[in-house]
Amino acid sequence: MIERFLKQTSFTSVEDYNKHLEFIIPENFNFAYDVMDAWATEKPDGLALLWTNDQGEEIRATFSQLKEQSDQAASYLQSLGIGKNDPVMLILKRRYEWWIVMLALCKLGAIVIPATHMLTKKDIVYRNTRASVKAIICVDDSYVMSQIQAAMSESPTVKSVIVVKASPARPEDACPGRKPSEGGDVASCNQTPPPSEGLGEAFHDYQSEWQQAPPFVRPAFVNENDDTMLMYFTSGTSGEPKMVAHDYLYAMGHLTTGVFWHNLHEGSLHLTVADTGWGKAVWGKFYGQWFAGATVFVFDHEKFNADTLLRQMEKYRVTSFCAPPTIYRFMIREDLSKYDLSALEYCCTAGEALNPAVYDKFLEKTGIRMMEGFGQTETTMTLGTFPWMTPKPGSMGIPNAQYDIDLLRPDGTSCEDGEKGEIVVRVGDKKPIGLFKGYYRDEEKTREAWHDGLYHTGDMAWRDEDGYYWFEGRIDDVIKSSGYRIGPFEVESALMTHPAVVECAITGVPDDIRGMVVKATVVLGKEWKAKAGDELVKELQQHVKKVTAPYKYPRIVEFVDELPKTISGKIRRVEIRKKDAEK
Repeated sequence: MIERFLKQTSFTSVEDYNKHLEFIIPENFNFAYDVMDAWATEKPDGLALLWTNDQGEEIRATFSQLKEQSDQAASYLQSLGIGKNDPVMLILKRRYEWWIVMLALCKLGAIVIPATHMLTKKDIVYRNTRASVKAIICVDDSYVMSQIQAAMSESPTVKSVIVVKASPARPEDACPGRKPSEGGDVASCNQTPPPSEGLGEAFHDYQSEWQQAPPFVRPAFVNENDDTMLMYFTSGTSGEPKMVAHDYLYAMGHLTTGVFWHNLHEGSLHLTVADTGWGKAVWGKFYGQWFAGATVFVFDHEKFNADTLLRQMEKYRVTSFCAPPTIYRFMIREDLSKYDLSALEYCCTAGEALNPAVYDKFLEKTGIRMMEGFGQTETTMTLGTFPWMTPKPGSMGIPNAQYDIDLLRPDGTSCEDGEKGEIVVRVGDKKPIGLFKGYYRDEEKTREAWHDGLYHTGDMAWRDEDGYYWFEGRIDDVIKSSGYRIGPFEVESALMTHPAVVECAITGVPDDIRGMVVKATVVLGKEWKAKAGDELVKELQQHVKKVTAPYKYPRIVEFVDELPKTISGKIRRVEIRKKDAEK
């Protein structure tokens, strides 16, 4: 498959990859037709998706079954008036139907807007009005339904709310004779429709309606390469979320994510831990994995538990795994010798910076080196640690060859090795594959981030003599104390090597003498919570002084039960700073 889209399909070194990575770009590229339907022809019985949930239910779908089901879903959505350029918001948690609907909307040329199930009425109204959402496809969850119902009176553009059952019925009850292991087309079974109160004529029951759709006829014209295919609202670490618009070549940009960073092939069973409402889902559960012809493994659960996740990895013999460092932090606190992870071959991490202490402990317990990557909602993977590289614990790796990456000083000049600067993408006259089109309906925000041939990430890093990049933090998070510039991540990494610390966030607090002082907001392990007090504060301070430069130690330490985070799980340091300012 990938030979259709790359002039060279395998690489042996950084130099080889940087010199020879070159995409073959077809006209009117459409991932659903050109990749997934092509697999359905070439590998019809290949296992594309293995879905299970915390109730023990299971669905195995082949490439040919995904084609049939996505065709049927596309026809159904057409019957509701959904077509080219229509914005459709998905709030489906990890439901099996998310993958079907994502493909169906791609086949129609509609604009898909994945969203988290944690949105409030205000969040939903904001998204509906900002993006002129035409339809919402959502899970039948009491909280989700209540928020959508409350938002409808303030969402005049929404014409349809299509509701999917929160949990598939057992196949033997709903579809006699059909077993999940035979394809488990649970979605086509009649179900009892969920409550439609407050939705009126906009309400549609997916399960009872979609199988009535006529055979799908592909539209005569679906898309140009630069048409908008996908939009994400940023997680909002500061300010209101922005709408990140991606074109159809964004999907192709993730070929390198799945094939080279995740190191996947047709025999791989890959699990990425991610909610379908944020960008990491298409990084690890959709585009790149299916370019490789791998099987996407999905564990649909309501509440994360490290032991439960490890049991699933053991049971299904997951070969490839990717998760944010937070997940690994909880995993290494388990006795990993209790689990048979012998099938596990490769592990990656992204979403936030990786503390070297977590890397070292996971390597010690599993023998597997974590391969870190870096990117944003606005990009695909821009920096990464590839299979032909030796990872350096805590480093994001090197620039992905599809991007021209640099580090800039505030005056716009390039940094030397060892010097901290802002990560930028040099765009020039041609937008690289994978970079966003802009912030939808917000030219001002787009110009702030993308001007003079540069896309400014707003993230700080430094580069070592071997070309590896090391994350420092957001520009707004850098602390200036007594003339020193202190990156939050370096202090957090030092704290994370102390056994008491599960999570921490470093922020700056205004100080009359030093300008700012370093503050640590710390989540302790269960066995340490009873020791929270002045003695432990002093112990943590001394620990940081020993591990890193003494001037970086936190003069203020606060113990909390949990850190404020975005809906995608990133720490909201801005919220900590705001609370401190109000004191």
